[in-house]
This record gives sequence, C-alpha cells and structure tokens, in this order.
Amino acid sequence: MDIAHTVGASFQLMGCDVEHTGSYPGWDPNSNSEILELMKGKYKALYNEDPKVMACHAGLECGILGEIYPNWDMISFGPTIRNPHSPDEKVKIDTVAKFWTLLKDVLKDHTN
Repeated sequence: MDIAHTVGASFQLMGCDVEHTGSYPGWDPNSNSEILELMKGKYKALYNEDPKVMACHAGLECGILGEIYPNWDMISFGPTIRNPHSPDEKVKIDTVAKFWTLLKDVLKDHTN
C-alpha cells in the first residue's frame, strides 16, 4: 500500500482527490496442503519432472476466498505469465496446454 500512497500523494499535491479502494487481502500458502501434494504428484506423473513450487507477492483470488472460507485447502497454479495486468502482459504459450492437461487429469480422477 506504500506505493499507492506515494502515487496518491503526487496527485494530491496537484489538487486531485484520491481514494484507495479494491485491495486484495493477503494469503499464506500452506506448504503441507493435501491439494498441493496431489497436484505435485500429478505433474510429476504427467511430465516426468518436479513442478516449480513457489510463493509470490501478488494479489490472488485465494486471499479473497480464504477470508470467506478460512478452512479451504487451496493452491494457485497456472501457466507462466510475464508483466501481468500491464500493456506488456505475455503468457508463455507452451505452458498453457501443460496446465490445462494437468487440470483435466486432476478433475478426471477426483470428481464424482
């Protein structure tokens, strides 16, 4: 939020009204998550390599859902994206099919 206030202060110096809205709550990933272990195993089985598991500082829907449903076991996963939410946003195309296949495989094996 420091960046938002810094930018806002510049506009306030010019006489503009500034309002800060729409923040995302934080989310602490669970490194002992059952769904994480399931997804890691599926990824390894499909691609014969370990997935890259990492946490990043970003606004995720998991923060919003986690506030409402604090006991949900959840992860965020997807293709490689660069410069999200900017005019330079790009997705690494070959990673899209990989995650689509992973999602379909998990749903096939774990839905009624």
